Amino acid sequence: MGLDELLELEHRGWRSLCEGTGGDFYGQLMTDNGVMVLAHGQVFRRQDVIDSLSEAPPWRTFEITEERIIPLSESSAALVYLGRAYREGTAPAFTALMSSVYVRRGTEWALAVYQQTPVPG
Repeated sequence: MGLDELLELEHRGWRSLCEGTGGDFYGQLMTDNGVMVLAHGQVFRRQDVIDSLSEAPPWRTFEITEERIIPLSESSAALVYLGRAYREGTAPAFTALMSSVYVRRGTEWALAVYQQTPVPG
């Protein structure tokens, strides 16, 4: 279980958010009972995530730094990092500490929990 493999999934997820395909990507990546705990204080179940991302404006670009992996078991791990994402225009970056908990589904990783904690500007 390596940082590179899970970090690549995070990058693919963020690229899907920039391309406007996040609903499809996370619909496939998340476990059936997976949740996202978002910066605005809501908890979205998998279907909520699919629905909201299908209508969300895309991000222009993103950065992932300070990444680290926390092994939880033979078949699960948490990836923790500082994320920054930018929309079009002059809006300030969305900056948050983020964590993604992945579990093995056969030979593939699946996202069980994703959480954002905003970092004040």
